[in-house]
Amino acid sequence: MITVDARGRSCPEPALLTRNALRQAGRGEIHVLVDTETARDNCIRVAGREGWQVQVLEEEGTYHLVLTK
Repeated sequence: MITVDARGRSCPEPALLTRNALRQAGRGEIHVLVDTETARDNCIRVAGREGWQVQVLEEEGTYHLVLTK
């Protein structure tokens, strides 16, 4: 499993890090941590375009995106 911790990073960096992880993994499960709604939405969009399913959990100001394929 790959974890991308993009908290504190400005756009478009979280989306780019997520895209790189998706392409590296190919399949499986990836966890992405972001701390803004914009980064969350951009990472969800990137994952969707690449054919990944996304589950979003929010805990104490951090969005946990669980990406599966």
